[in-house]
Amino acid sequence: MKTLTGMQDFNLYFKLGTEHILTPEAMDHILFVTALCLRYLSNDWKKVIVLVTAFTIGHSVTLAISSLGYVHFSTKWIEFLIPLTIVATAINNLLQKVQDVEHPSKLPLIYFFALFFGLIHGMAYATTFISLEGREGLVPHLFAFNLGIEAAQLLVVAVVLTISYIFVQRMHLPRLWWMRVVSLLILVAALKMAYERFPL
Repeated sequence: MKTLTGMQDFNLYFKLGTEHILTPEAMDHILFVTALCLRYLSNDWKKVIVLVTAFTIGHSVTLAISSLGYVHFSTKWIEFLIPLTIVATAINNLLQKVQDVEHPSKLPLIYFFALFFGLIHGMAYATTFISLEGREGLVPHLFAFNLGIEAAQLLVVAVVLTISYIFVQRMHLPRLWWMRVVSLLILVAALKMAYERFPL
């Protein structure tokens, strides 16, 4: 019976994690993941895995320590900082040159963006998580919630890579042009979010 209850709890929190990303209210997180992945194509999947892993490490750390009550942050400021992470990532994309995209360095700046900005996004996940259930049975629920977030993020990555494949590799749009146009649209959306969420 306990095993069955544990599986039910896992499924519940896994689903909550996926729903936390795959909703219109999570558009900020979707835009951030999209901006991270825009410079990559389907044959760059190994680099994308490293990138998503860096983001995972970042948000897992703050999701855990915030949910466990070790740190406390203002929700309004976190919600304001998230679109700023999108702005920074989009600007970084816009500043890339052809050689940066086609022949990136072994540790491009975007990896550090993913790790550091993941810390900020993790605080937002923690706010939602704690509001759902408090702290009873927190660790296994936290694990399931985090896995749900990762599954949803990987789905977003798959969609972005598929769309990039269609436009760049099938329709033969210039790779840099594609990245800059989409990044510019994301930048405008993120600036609007930041303006609307400014805490003061």
